[in-house]
Amino acid sequence: MHQHILIPTDGSETAQKGVSYALALAKDLGAKVTVVTVTDPYPVPGMALGAGWIPSEEEVNSYYAAQKDSAGKLLQEIKAAADKLGVEAATVHVSEARPADGILQTAAEHGAQLIVMASHGRRGVSRLVLGSQTAEVLALAEVPVLVVK
Repeated sequence: MHQHILIPTDGSETAQKGVSYALALAKDLGAKVTVVTVTDPYPVPGMALGAGWIPSEEEVNSYYAAQKDSAGKLLQEIKAAADKLGVEAATVHVSEARPADGILQTAAEHGAQLIVMASHGRRGVSRLVLGSQTAEVLALAEVPVLVVK
C-alpha cells in the first residue's frame, strides 16, 4: 500500500495532530516518512519600499537564519519521535516558498505515495479570508491526501 508518507508541519499544535497520526500510521504500515516544513520569504518588501524603508542585508540574513534554525529544531524533534517509534524518517526544509507549493514540490521530488496533514477546520468567511493550504494541497496533489482534524 503506502510505503512513503509525506508529513507537512508548521510546528503548530494543530499540525502536531497530523504528525502524530502520520507517524503512527507509518509504523503500522512499515512505511518510511519524509517530514517537511516550509518557511516564507522575507515579508512585505514591496510595501516596505513604498514606505521609504528598505531592509538591510543583515536584517534579511538574520530573518532567514532564524527561520532555518527554527525549522531545524522542529524537524529534529519530529525525527527523534520517528526514531523512537522505529520509523525511518527524512527531513526537508523548503525555504522562501508558499506552504502548499513547498508541500507539493517535496511530495513530487521525494516520491511520496500519501500526504498526511492536519487542518485547522476553518469554515465560512474565516476560510475565505485566511485561505487554506490544506484545501490547496487537496485540490492539486497528484497522490492521495489524508486530512487529520
